Amino acid sequence: MPKPPKIPESVLVVIHTPELDVLLIERADREAFWQSVTGSKEHIDEPLVETAIREVAEETGIIVGGELVPREALVDWHHQIEFEIFPTWRHRYDDGVTHNTEHWFSLQVPQRLEVTLAPLEHTAHLWLPWQEAAERCFSWSNRDAILQLPQCVKERRR
Repeated sequence: MPKPPKIPESVLVVIHTPELDVLLIERADREAFWQSVTGSKEHIDEPLVETAIREVAEETGIIVGGELVPREALVDWHHQIEFEIFPTWRHRYDDGVTHNTEHWFSLQVPQRLEVTLAPLEHTAHLWLPWQEAAERCFSWSNRDAILQLPQCVKERRR
């Protein structure tokens, strides 16, 4: 049975430590394509925060709301961007869908955690200082989000 088409509304979750080390994961379908956690809504009514929590668990094994990472550690930036979907991935969407709306979140974890990758989606992970992580990302939106991380964390700590 074929997968249903992806919904062109997604989340980007920048996972970081208090020291602003950022977790990047390498895509299985594109070598050297490093990114933060991303993923689309499973159904149109799925709340974005639930999409973020689900994607973090699926792609890293990190449980938001668990003993180690409290629910409050996930921050909705209330920021969204629209981008053109790479032609190589448009087959995953309904015919004619060319753009996606991405909503940004961050998740502060207590330290560099070991992660459990979804092997069909990602092949490797690494923790880097935020500037290096931004440089490594293949996606301009992911790079921009990481570059904004220090300011967002500073504002949250006020």
